[in-house]
Amino acid sequence: MSKFDKIIDFIKNIYPNQDFIPLHAPVFNGNEKKYVLDTIDSTFVSSVGAYVNQLEGMMKEYTGAKHAIAVVNGTSALHMSLLLSGVERGDLVITQALSFVATCNAISYLGASPAFVDVDKKTMGMSVASLKDFLKDVKLVEGKATHLPSGKIIRACVPMHTFGFPCEVDEIVNLCNEYNIVVVEDSAESIGSFYKGKHTGRYGKFGVFSFNGNKTITSGSGGVIITDNEELGKKAKHLTTQAKVPHKWEFFHDNVGYNYRCANINAALACAQLEQLEDFIDNKRKLSLNYKDFFFKEGIEFVDEPANSRSNFWLNVVLFENINERDAFLTETNNNGVMTRPVWTLLNKLPMFEDSYCTDLSTSNWFEARAVNIPSSVK
Repeated sequence: MSKFDKIIDFIKNIYPNQDFIPLHAPVFNGNEKKYVLDTIDSTFVSSVGAYVNQLEGMMKEYTGAKHAIAVVNGTSALHMSLLLSGVERGDLVITQALSFVATCNAISYLGASPAFVDVDKKTMGMSVASLKDFLKDVKLVEGKATHLPSGKIIRACVPMHTFGFPCEVDEIVNLCNEYNIVVVEDSAESIGSFYKGKHTGRYGKFGVFSFNGNKTITSGSGGVIITDNEELGKKAKHLTTQAKVPHKWEFFHDNVGYNYRCANINAALACAQLEQLEDFIDNKRKLSLNYKDFFFKEGIEFVDEPANSRSNFWLNVVLFENINERDAFLTETNNNGVMTRPVWTLLNKLPMFEDSYCTDLSTSNWFEARAVNIPSSVK
């Protein structure tokens, strides 16, 4: 008998009668079919339609943001937010190496480069202490944050709320404000997560969300930018609709624009999912409590939500003693129809980012060798 058989049996009992248990499957128990069929009947299935506007309104209401812009995916949301933050070719953007590759891809689209700081063991998100240490080498020169070792300008910082666990984003914003660095919250994984009573994505100048097929709620493909800045909100909507100047029949574009507007058919799916979000999160939080109790008895560390936060527990995380035990668990579970995954390969280890500036990434490396995501779908 494998040492992991008890864990496999426990997970299979949570998700019974399934030959294969995915990591995070979508659940469509609401108005999804009704709203999608409505878009088909209306013929407005592309970037113009009532559900795109409804999605933006629902996101404003849910997060408390003043402006919401629906886009095609979370990566485009991040790209546009960085563009509007003033990031230019040759700049540095501070972020974390423990993140999905889309974070750095969006930085690269602008010709900028990531500068990696470490994460915090309490949150799995950007470490305030590591950021503070990095900023010792940064000086304001003519109002611009200048990285003294490289001479490059830093215009933005992208902390990520890893697996839905809020990072200490208020302190990150306070530090960045001292250097005129714009904070763009990568909230792709944290819809429904709150920090100190405020939704993630509300602390920075921008917050971005993903509705990819594996997220807490999904529209198949889609994302949203939120901001409280009216001017930037309007500009984001303009640029993501090909920078077209409104007119009854003329096609006039006043800037280089982007085909980033969310399609109405995807927005319809997102609206139906948003209607169920609190039920989903309640379900997922109960699941996390079951996991927490079980793994405590098994002597395996389960990652709980940080202080002062309510996490959506998008993906539950367990920690093993070392990489050998981690890999043994990954092998055993996946060979037995239970999908588990390690955290991402650290971004500084990928070929396109291996020459990036890095601080000491001890905690990021620690998580990479130990952390595993386990099935976390709404039951």
